[in-house]
Amino acid sequence: MAKRENYNDLYLFMQVVREGSFTAAAQRLGLAQSGVSRAVRELEERLGVQLLVRTTRRLSLTQAGEQLYHNVESGFDALDMGLATLAHYRQTPSGTVRINASQHCH
Repeated sequence: MAKRENYNDLYLFMQVVREGSFTAAAQRLGLAQSGVSRAVRELEERLGVQLLVRTTRRLSLTQAGEQLYHNVESGFDALDMGLATLAHYRQTPSGTVRINASQHCH
């Protein structure tokens, strides 16, 4: 089985793309910008592909980055839906209710 990638780093990558910058993603998540940037850079190194093109003014996705972003986004969306479904079970009573009564009722 292939080694599973760090989902935290994938989530950070997704947030950087959604927010459009490392700074905005870091602020949204309450993290240091340098830590977010390092995590995405290390993700690229582990995967062996460049995901983002960085210039002083903007970020853009490479073709590989765009593909990964769409896969990661749909995966996290599916997880969010699954967790929302579990919330339904938490809010809805379930199980068996048993009532015992004597046979001699007047």
